[in-house]
Amino acid sequence: MKKAMFLLACGATFGMTACSQADQSESAAEVVEAATDSAAPAGASSEISDSTLGDREEIPATMPQLAYDYGLSYRLSSGEIGKLMRRHANVCEQQGPMSCRIIGMDLLGDAENDDARGTLQLAVAAPHARAVSALLEREADDVGAEQVSATIGSEEVSKAVVDTEARIRAREELRDRLMEVLRTRKGSVKELVEAERSVAAVNEEIDQAKSWLAETKGRVAFSRMDIDYAPAAGVGTEFTAPIEGALGSLGGILGGTVAVLIVLLAIGLPVGGAIAGLVWLRRRLAVKNTPRNEEVAVAG
Repeated sequence: MKKAMFLLACGATFGMTACSQADQSESAAEVVEAATDSAAPAGASSEISDSTLGDREEIPATMPQLAYDYGLSYRLSSGEIGKLMRRHANVCEQQGPMSCRIIGMDLLGDAENDDARGTLQLAVAAPHARAVSALLEREADDVGAEQVSATIGSEEVSKAVVDTEARIRAREELRDRLMEVLRTRKGSVKELVEAERSVAAVNEEIDQAKSWLAETKGRVAFSRMDIDYAPAAGVGTEFTAPIEGALGSLGGILGGTVAVLIVLLAIGLPVGGAIAGLVWLRRRLAVKNTPRNEEVAVAG
């Protein structure tokens, strides 16, 4: 009797251990399968969807987040373009790096030939963008520049930011579950290897999403401001521009005519020389044959 009870107890203990191992293996397999099914491609771009969140409620944004782009265009004398660009750059630097930063600055052409052009790209803190724009306009008025255009564009990024933040949280939870599987060594060798691969894929997706999120929030915090500088067209330029165009067209026509004449001369001179040589040779032979004919006639 005691022996039978001992065997029953051993059997129950063995069964409980086997069930526990089976449950752990099944749990590890579910985690790895979830990671494999939900891992996004490595080349995920800034347009990120959240298809793996299921019925998770979308987190509402308290205020719309807008990324603004400003555009300014000025016309002034070619010799003043470089000076105005430097004055605008100084205005930006005086605001400090937390308010305005210079992204790029290009000055092309020659002021003496009246074909200088320039561009200046600034990143301005969104709350200070209008104030910086007013300071730039004041500097332009001081040098007599004419503002020919001013544009403001915006892009709504609130939903994209909220979706990306929710996606990052979901991926981080999945990564923690995978790391728990690896830490406790629950599951078969194949499942552990798949878990390691899934952790690497999930980490890469999290890094990409965080990078896009940081870039987007940077666009919201700092507005881009593109400034274009070009020489102003004076009265004299407007008067002479059609004449210069006509002269340019006439020069092209004359150049084409001269080119045709050169081709004709290149072909005609050798051919004409050959024809002239044949004519001269024929006359030469005719002159030599004429006296002989006359002598024959007299003798007859």
